[in-house]
Amino acid sequence: MPTSQEPVTLKKLFLFFIPMGLSVVLINLSHVIINGTLARSANPEMIIAGYALGMSLLTVSERPAVLLRQTCSALVRDQLSYKAVLHIGYYVFGASLVLGALIAYSPLGHLIFGIAYGASADVEKEAIGVFRVLMFLTVFSGLRCFFQGVIIYKMRTRWLTIGMIFRLAGMFAVSQYFIQTGVSSAAQGSMIFVVGMIIEAALSWWECRKLVREMPKEAPDCEIKRPKQVLFFYKPLLYSSLVVVWIMPILNTLLGTTNKATLAVASFSIASSLMNLILGFFTYFHQISLLFIKSDPAQVRKFTLMLGFVPAALIIAVGFTPATPWLLAHVLGVKNELLEASVHAFRSFLPFVLVFPWLDTLNGIVMANGETKLMFASQTANAVVTILVMIVLAILLPSWNGSLGSHALSGGIIAELSVLFWLYRRNLKHKLTVPPSMRELQL
Repeated sequence: MPTSQEPVTLKKLFLFFIPMGLSVVLINLSHVIINGTLARSANPEMIIAGYALGMSLLTVSERPAVLLRQTCSALVRDQLSYKAVLHIGYYVFGASLVLGALIAYSPLGHLIFGIAYGASADVEKEAIGVFRVLMFLTVFSGLRCFFQGVIIYKMRTRWLTIGMIFRLAGMFAVSQYFIQTGVSSAAQGSMIFVVGMIIEAALSWWECRKLVREMPKEAPDCEIKRPKQVLFFYKPLLYSSLVVVWIMPILNTLLGTTNKATLAVASFSIASSLMNLILGFFTYFHQISLLFIKSDPAQVRKFTLMLGFVPAALIIAVGFTPATPWLLAHVLGVKNELLEASVHAFRSFLPFVLVFPWLDTLNGIVMANGETKLMFASQTANAVVTILVMIVLAILLPSWNGSLGSHALSGGIIAELSVLFWLYRRNLKHKLTVPPSMRELQL
């Protein structure tokens, strides 16, 4: 790994981390642009609710493709390993398109949005219209993540920021066009999203292809030769993610059972987009620990301690002051009852952002050690606790609207960190007590 060939300093970590953080801030700003555009429609609650339902289901089809970023960062070291991971990517893209087509153009869409989610006929129609556009997003999103995995490994993270700047500019232009011509459907939000993703994927490919040309055809220290070897790393991540991706669809379904279902779904969507905008800069702790934990764990620990509490401080500074109502009203155009419900939902994300940096760092350490199987257990715990908390709160406090989802996600992430930490410590003690020869026999 390139990180092991030179000293790891805090300056190097910040130069590596900041461009990635800025790119995620811009990603979440793009979601804010979409919600802000849809909020200017004649019926914003219905339009945003339809878009939120479509987006929540997109995470199911998109998540396997997004995992290609971590897979590339961890495994691609030469042109042969690059082709091996790309081979797995082709199957991922194809499966995602098939699933998307079934949801968008078969009775499965009605079964999910109309029956499982319990959406009204108007919201169901909007959600299906959204997914007919978003189904193509999976391929471009997966290609972007695949190329970015190589870019991150090669320490060219500034290209993530550059790609997002162009993506944001394209999305803003399309957004302004729709605002001028009239916002009438949730599908317009997904069109904005897809245009931006195509732009970012194209720029990531442009940089990645140059980096791959510079790689050796077959590095002697790279063990990845065939797609089957990639699956040993990728499959545990896939299985765990397929558990977690259902959290948001289930949350939206349960929110649909509350006193004011449309208000609950819309306020949770708006609060989530604002929370992600603040947390977004700090969502790459796992890349720091993945690439640097073995070469200098002390610097990784110091870096995490320096930044780990910043997201919670920002949520407190923004969420519990007049800043949040002002942002929602003047930037996103949110008004009246939807504004009040969104503010409460945003404030309820405080425990979530307090825990996230530490969980993300530990996930990176686990991936660096090749122990991705542990993440299946921890993320299963997250899903179970999140759903249980949501069910209990929806029964006891149905008038809390979108904040129900915020509290449920906070409970889930606390459970995930607790389980992963326990499993990691157990494995660490096992490695220290069992001789290497015995561990090989056990394997």
